[in-house]
Amino acid sequence: MCACRCPWLLLLSLSCASLAKGDVLDDLTTWEEGRGMCASSARVGDDGLPDPEANVDCDRVVEPGETVVIADLEGPGVITHIWMTVYHFQSLRPGWAPRGRANPQEILVRMFWDGREQPDVEAPLSDFFAAGFGKRTTVYSVPVVTEDGDSYNCYWRMPFRKSARIEVINQSKTKPIRALFHAVDWIKKPSLPENTMYFCAQYRQEYPVQGNSKKFDHEYVILDAVGRGYYVGTVLSVRTRSPDWFGEGDIRIAIDGEKRPSIFGTGTEDYFLSAWGQKECVTPYFGNPYLSHQRRDVGQMSSCYRWHVRDPIPFSKSIRVSLETMGWLNLDENTENKSRLYGQRQDDWASVAYWYQMGPTKKFAEPTTAEQRHLPCIDRVIAWGADHRDLEFHGRGRTERRNTLRYHDTEEVRVLKPESMEEGWFEFPLKVKEKEPLRLIVIFQFSPRSGVYQASLDGVKLGGPIDLYSDETRIDDLQLMDFWPEPGEYVFRLECVGQNHLSGGYEIGVNSVRLRERRPRVRQIGYLKDHDWRNKPVLIDRTTEPMK
Repeated sequence: MCACRCPWLLLLSLSCASLAKGDVLDDLTTWEEGRGMCASSARVGDDGLPDPEANVDCDRVVEPGETVVIADLEGPGVITHIWMTVYHFQSLRPGWAPRGRANPQEILVRMFWDGREQPDVEAPLSDFFAAGFGKRTTVYSVPVVTEDGDSYNCYWRMPFRKSARIEVINQSKTKPIRALFHAVDWIKKPSLPENTMYFCAQYRQEYPVQGNSKKFDHEYVILDAVGRGYYVGTVLSVRTRSPDWFGEGDIRIAIDGEKRPSIFGTGTEDYFLSAWGQKECVTPYFGNPYLSHQRRDVGQMSSCYRWHVRDPIPFSKSIRVSLETMGWLNLDENTENKSRLYGQRQDDWASVAYWYQMGPTKKFAEPTTAEQRHLPCIDRVIAWGADHRDLEFHGRGRTERRNTLRYHDTEEVRVLKPESMEEGWFEFPLKVKEKEPLRLIVIFQFSPRSGVYQASLDGVKLGGPIDLYSDETRIDDLQLMDFWPEPGEYVFRLECVGQNHLSGGYEIGVNSVRLRERRPRVRQIGYLKDHDWRNKPVLIDRTTEPMK
């Protein structure tokens, strides 16, 4: 059973881990001189006491472009814990966020040690806490805990000799941060040992990673550091731009300038301590807390972490940590006419490297803006379910807009409750502007009252009937066809053909119908460019046989 499904198992594993010699719980038995301190968002008066009349933290608004210093400490000292949260609810308090809310990926965290001009920690709020792409994701691990996707906790030890400054920057162009709460717990020390290292973390991204289908030389750089220290962790987030599995690349860790890496792994999921692909999971030292859906298809998103807490990687002069961008390519992405070819991919990658080192860090990644971190839209056409309430788009029956929670993000769905099976139909006009490789995708609501529906485009059936029944309401993507449609107008139709024997109705809920672009290599190869999709619809995957 996965720890994320049963929190008490995680607590048990953490308790067992604490029995090891030299663990933090063991260290609690030895007294060291110091004084407990806290820098928090609590507002106090001249008497040092909080205002008893109001919880004024809730009134704090960080405007777009504004920087807030949440800790400005005088050393020596060690930060032992950071807790943060921001307001992100849709309707908990109506009127609180009329201008919207900055996404956690738009909020940048910077940390400066001993008065340095350049930060030794620079990462978006969500990525720093192991939740990639701004997703509000639950994480239970030793150094990072994000409960319910909105209370950000960090237990990395962060020593400093002279000073420590932690900044929170709202990089959104239009949306404020509302209700920024924070507490930075630290211990003021009389001195620190000479061999004390500084905590460092750096975000980096490539949208998409740059690969070549015939050369096997590209790698994605996670860290390129100079100095002496320990490498202690990796967060990696990937959005796939191709069908099939992206994670065949090996970890490469070259230490002290060596040409042949001392550490060469056996696969991406292996480095993150999983096996045979990815599964949603959280554990004390590794996990995959966010996986948009299990199927390996275009647009699948995942975020995983690996903490080297028990197995730190020491380096004396330098360290370079990278991952090969290798995976599987299907028929329309290779020139070998193979259903599945091993090669370099071009997915969207983002990462955070964590390490300790002596002295200041070397700059190896350019700072990013919120706009640069936002994943580029890969959907050429989007027909939103919410926009198709009029009777011309569906059969007779009541419709409603429904918000469904999906990994702490709200997905809006237009739900049709037809008066009968015959009235169970939905149509979505789609307008194509140019001929290019596209994938037809529908984002459905699956629920206990949903029916079975047949999909078609301009009267051409796409696959078999789709059973939308689920014992729990959820949102999921279904990818139906790859094609090169001619410019023009099309009609996508969903028609009820029955119901699951467990279902309580013929409902259908649609978030959107999308025509998703394929990456440039698919256009260059042109595999389906002249294929008659009306005669034979095709969805390219690992099982698709070459056409004769």
